[in-house]
Amino acid sequence: MSALLEIRGLVKRFGGLNAVDRVDLDVEAGEILSVIGPNGAGKTTLFNVVTGLYAPDGGSIVFDGHSLVGLKPNQVCGLGISRTFQTVRLFSNMTVLENAMVGQHCRTRSGVLGAVLRLPRTRAEEQVVREQARSALSFFGSRLASFREDQPAMALSYANRRRLEIARAMATNPKLILLDEPTAGMNPKETEEMIGLIGKLRDERGFTIVVIEHDMRLVRGVSDRVIALDYGRKVAEGTFDEVASDVRVIEAYLGKGAVKAG
Repeated sequence: MSALLEIRGLVKRFGGLNAVDRVDLDVEAGEILSVIGPNGAGKTTLFNVVTGLYAPDGGSIVFDGHSLVGLKPNQVCGLGISRTFQTVRLFSNMTVLENAMVGQHCRTRSGVLGAVLRLPRTRAEEQVVREQARSALSFFGSRLASFREDQPAMALSYANRRRLEIARAMATNPKLILLDEPTAGMNPKETEEMIGLIGKLRDERGFTIVVIEHDMRLVRGVSDRVIALDYGRKVAEGTFDEVASDVRVIEAYLGKGAVKAG
């Protein structure tokens, strides 16, 4: 049986630099996969190619039986992949609820005329979008509860903005969520809470998840599998303990001298 996401020989170049260099990767339905590696290893570039922000220079990307090569980000989202970003990208002047509702944009069918005339179909669709957004927000409990939904996103704490970005990703009704450093800027307590939330995203909501993360507590706590990238190449794959003890991974983070000293 095919994996949910299959990447073969993926290449992305910037000038003479191979930011992603012949990467092979499978993501099985229902798993949590973590992608680790030092800064500049190609992790976010990998996400950008998968989600259509960058066109690949070689290789194939197949998601749920559909080739993603040549598709625009909204088309990729429509097929069932959503994501967050390293730096929070919310609509600061829009409300919490409106930000979550934006996630449903790729699912709506009403056009400009329907919106202007407030046709029954448009109103019904808007109600569904609102309910989907509230369902996503409810996952985070009091952090993004209904009494906050009319607040502007800029009024939220940094950690809650991170949570709202995940809620927006959930609201697209995805099969696969790509989380790019979801605990960046969070304190240890907030990071510990995020570990539990990522597990619940899979166990309670049924999402398949790929995480880019530097915090090894989170990687250890949530991952079924881990892959490590260095200079755009996959250098290790396996369980957390297998990858963390791999000589190539230690070299990537600490340099060859650390391996020799060990």
